[in-house]
Amino acid sequence: MQKRSLGKSGLEVSAIGLGCMGMSSAYGPAADKGEMILLIHAAHDLGVTHFDTAEAYGPFANEELIGEALQPIREKVTIATKFGFDIDLETGKRTGGTNSRPEHIKAVADASLRRLRTDHIDLLYQHRVDPDVPIEDVAGAVRQLIAEGKVKHFGMSEAAVQTIRRAHAVQQVTAVQSEYSLFYRGPEVELLPALEELGIGFVPFSPLGAGFLTGKIDENTKFDPTDFRNIVPRFSPEARKANMALVDLVKSVAERKGATPAQVALAWLLAQKPWIVPIPGTTKLHRLQENLGAAKVELTEADLKQIDEASFSLKLEGARLPESALKMTGR
Repeated sequence: MQKRSLGKSGLEVSAIGLGCMGMSSAYGPAADKGEMILLIHAAHDLGVTHFDTAEAYGPFANEELIGEALQPIREKVTIATKFGFDIDLETGKRTGGTNSRPEHIKAVADASLRRLRTDHIDLLYQHRVDPDVPIEDVAGAVRQLIAEGKVKHFGMSEAAVQTIRRAHAVQQVTAVQSEYSLFYRGPEVELLPALEELGIGFVPFSPLGAGFLTGKIDENTKFDPTDFRNIVPRFSPEARKANMALVDLVKSVAERKGATPAQVALAWLLAQKPWIVPIPGTTKLHRLQENLGAAKVELTEADLKQIDEASFSLKLEGARLPESALKMTGR
């Protein structure tokens, strides 16, 4: 697989990474650990070198899985993880909302290093901006971790442009991670131009619209009771039915290109900027192979123009997150 550099940082990763959250949480019960280790190894065999996790996924279970799976090939991959929530470091219980106090960041980093079975974190993100801690203090804490060799690069997730600028002035931000896909194009307004100006890479999560863009979900689909999509407005049956026009558009392009809808959705992201690295997640080998096949799908200027013109004419229904979660973004 081709490699991409995340901005001007020099951090080179596979053009498509692997989001590992769903292996342990969010989309239903955790998958079998042994099977997920095999899947992670298969991903690396297929060219993936960038793996994304967080202390909050589980909590802790996903980092432990990634640590065990990647330990034998640690020097051949990059690991991204995240801090920023009030999680008890002993029990793993959420004890509050956000927490990016410098002393907490350092404690979380040490705990993550142990779970990940490594002596350094390649990319450490602030998971959500903490309104109670100046971002300069957050960036300063990560800068110290970088000076100590525990962290290589600093990232931010779902942060507003002005906050990214302030952090970047203290410690270079290597990558920003936020939701971006044909299903949610909000970053195009302010975020992507700012990242290009600052030389920061972009790592879109939910690049397949939490599965909607694969064409495998419709208004009749039933999710596991523990699946977060049950409380997402745009995944209500009514919104899914209304938004199928977008899926139909992606399917029409896929048929013409001899690809799948998921591959077209990922190829569209790759075509936007050379410093964009999507991280689709899966627990199935055939979906992994399908997603990685997107790197070989070439969308022409005419293809991209058709997708843009057709998608801009659609009015998508439903917010991308519950209101409580949206309040934690764009700060």
